[in-house]
Amino acid sequence: MNRDDETGFRPRPGGIRSKGGAGRQHLSFLSAVRRQARARSLTPTGKAAGASPAPRRPGRAAPIRQGVGRGRGASFVRARGITGWKYQQRGFRRVTVKARVVRQAGKGGGAAAHLRYIQRDGTSRDGERGVLYGADTDRADGRAFLERGADDRHQFRMIVSPEDADRMSDLTGFTRDLMKQMEADLGTHLDWVAVNHFNTAHPHVHVVINGRDDLGENLVINGQYIGQGIRERAAELVTLELGPVTEIEQRRKLEAEIGQDRFTRLDRALLEQAQEGRIDMRPGKDVAAGDGVDQSLRLSRLAKLERMGLAHQTAPGIWELDGRLEDTLRALGEQGDITKQMHRALKARGPEQERDPSSFRLHGEVPDTPVVGRLIDRHLSDELGEKLSLVVDGIDGRVHHITGFDPAQVEDIRNGAIVSIGAANVRVRPSDRTIAAIARDGIYQPSEHLDRLQLDRWQVKGHPEELVQGHVRRLEALRRAGIVERLDADHWRIPEDFQQRAVAYDAARSPKATVRLLSMLDLDAQIGSDGATWLDRRLVRGQDADRINAGFGREVGDAMTRRQERHIERGDAARDPGGAVRYRRNLLATLEAREVGRVGLEMAARKNLALRPMGPFESISGKLSGPVHLASGGYALMENSHEMALVPWKPEIGRYRNRDMTLSVGEDGGLGWQIGRSRGLGL
Repeated sequence: MNRDDETGFRPRPGGIRSKGGAGRQHLSFLSAVRRQARARSLTPTGKAAGASPAPRRPGRAAPIRQGVGRGRGASFVRARGITGWKYQQRGFRRVTVKARVVRQAGKGGGAAAHLRYIQRDGTSRDGERGVLYGADTDRADGRAFLERGADDRHQFRMIVSPEDADRMSDLTGFTRDLMKQMEADLGTHLDWVAVNHFNTAHPHVHVVINGRDDLGENLVINGQYIGQGIRERAAELVTLELGPVTEIEQRRKLEAEIGQDRFTRLDRALLEQAQEGRIDMRPGKDVAAGDGVDQSLRLSRLAKLERMGLAHQTAPGIWELDGRLEDTLRALGEQGDITKQMHRALKARGPEQERDPSSFRLHGEVPDTPVVGRLIDRHLSDELGEKLSLVVDGIDGRVHHITGFDPAQVEDIRNGAIVSIGAANVRVRPSDRTIAAIARDGIYQPSEHLDRLQLDRWQVKGHPEELVQGHVRRLEALRRAGIVERLDADHWRIPEDFQQRAVAYDAARSPKATVRLLSMLDLDAQIGSDGATWLDRRLVRGQDADRINAGFGREVGDAMTRRQERHIERGDAARDPGGAVRYRRNLLATLEAREVGRVGLEMAARKNLALRPMGPFESISGKLSGPVHLASGGYALMENSHEMALVPWKPEIGRYRNRDMTLSVGEDGGLGWQIGRSRGLGL
């Protein structure tokens, strides 16, 4: 037996609370294994901690990659010998799988927004709202699912789209079989929900998986299993149901891709054959590829690419491909998908609403000029994300597609409403003006600001201390952005260009485009309304230069004529001998008061409350029940134990729904509010 001094062993007794020696907390074997696994495993996006990202093609999303031996599902990858991105057994049915790992999905409402919009109207087979289902239920509880994953580090989102999904008998059963197989491959139970979509040419399934395994640990899935293993399992199930793809069927599918304006399997085969962008297609140079793409298919596709300007012959049989061929074709495919989405949205409103594609306008996140029209559709810009795209039938005779909206921007706006979309107009905040005005020699003092407010207390609406605290909170936010500097609790250094930098800060954080609700009512409802409608505002102001007599613009022109005749019938307008129409004085205010009074009395009677009219300098304390959308605009419903009131709505108070607060109407009709029922008002 070796002695201790020969083995190098030395006891190291540790004292109480010591981090070393005998005082170190002992880890169980299972805990040690888990710690080592977490330390060695890659992140869900496939990148090791501290590793530099792999170079990728500009404009393309980075694929989810991971070491073959790491993460759940690695054993399946090793057993199948999956080492590249082409693996698929011959004769198997094709299945497209798109996957994304979303960090902190439960924070900020992103997961809820995604779940809400994959269940939106028009996605089911019968055109109704999509139905959320799970492993054991045909109607899953989405709220409970979100609560279970609220604290998860990440969330998995997948789209599974079998090429022959229209021939499959039960897409729900297929999804459950696939998830069971995934659980077996990964060695853990999966907490998932799914929705079937039939609103595109290829039926597909949206699957959302929470990010913890059955041991409560972070669910880390092998990157190549996500990239290929799921597709392999899905292809096996589809092939088992429909049978293997015959050579005749496979060729027919490839022939259908020859004329497509998108990136196809034929293009991928050409890029793999090309050497430095050149392809030798001369006789005797046939490529013996196992992808089923023979020489004649390649030549037919090259002829199509030549007509598109993406390939040309430099010599007989020698072809050169455009360096941006893949990016260009993918962009064309996305545009084609958007155009189809716009056609479907118009067709859903009736065959008479279909338009020529030449009237379609595809914008980025901000239209060049404001778009006014009828909101006819919304869908996820990236079906694995949260941002929305809107389709608007404009009064300019065009149909517009605009991307990149936060769901909260249009949560209260239903399809069919009249909206205006334009660039966000960010202005200097009143608080920033006050800070700049009070600052002396570049120093702002909260104590000096408070002294001024207390001297002019009779002019201040609200508590001076709370107003100053609001300015200090604003400075704290700007300090974190590096715009101002806090010297101490009562001294802040303010730069000379403070207001300009504050505006730039707000502009960077605000949405790039804003959606303004003009009317929640459609044109027919506005024609017969007793309120001040969007049509009335256009009639009274003589605003019609932005309208084109085509598409929705023609509908608006007809509706304005009918609304005008309705005013004449009611005595709110008269036609003079020259044929011009004269409206009564203060028509809009009269109509608004008429509608608010009628609706208010009806609501008060149902609630058994007294209706309180709100004029200048009037205030009411109670619970903000939310917005009420009338023809005259949006109104906030305030109610307490004995009375209720309708006051003009402001989007800024939307965050305080179902909370106690005090609302006040100013001299100019402006709205002020104070959280709670107490002490004063802050404008």
